[in-house]
Amino acid sequence: MTEPGPLVLIVDDEPAIRRAVGVALEARGFRSLAVATGQEAIDAIAVQVPDAVVLDLGLPDIDGVEVCRQVRQWTDVPIVVLSAEGSDDRKVLALDEGADDYVTKPFSMPELLARIRVALRHQPSRGQAEARAVHEVGDLSIDVAHHRVKVGGRPVDLTPKEFAFLSLLAQHQGRVLTHRFILQEVWGPEYGSETQYLRVYASQLRKKLADDPARPRLVTEPGVGYRLVDSSVEADPKW
Repeated sequence: MTEPGPLVLIVDDEPAIRRAVGVALEARGFRSLAVATGQEAIDAIAVQVPDAVVLDLGLPDIDGVEVCRQVRQWTDVPIVVLSAEGSDDRKVLALDEGADDYVTKPFSMPELLARIRVALRHQPSRGQAEARAVHEVGDLSIDVAHHRVKVGGRPVDLTPKEFAFLSLLAQHQGRVLTHRFILQEVWGPEYGSETQYLRVYASQLRKKLADDPARPRLVTEPGVGYRLVDSSVEADPKW
């Protein structure tokens, strides 16, 4: 018997979008469930936690950011925000409250499906991320316990802050981490707005990791933050 595909909950008040995303998912072996309001989403996730959630922010009852906040109280289900609200502030707020990724309307269906696949691929390991001694992202290996980094088997010499920045991204590989989150985790709770630090360290890391600008490992999300990806398999090199 064929094992059922991953269940994706679609939360959007536009029937056409619910229908289009559902059809696209099911054509690729996913199962889908669609609801139109934030409360319906919270209730559905409480009854049966799906494998992933596609969440609009502009819902008629509860703001999508509040849905993220409430859902994160009991589950780590991957949440991909799909919204016409494309401002950096809204992206950062949604990501800080627990969303894993953000796609802006109007959107490309292949891009949305790719981001759902990435979220699903990394989700099972997230709960064990802190305990894992070695993180592997493509040909990049980060040995947290021994503070060692290799690219294609070649040792890479990093400063303590460079290593902390890279290992934090590796623990959440594929997920966008906001500037504020990275700064507070790596530099300390008193930091949060010194984004110039991140630009400098990201540039240094790219040089040391010999990143290909056309298919980078360390990806900048302008105005939002950074993510670490396996550049050999990601569908769209620009993100």
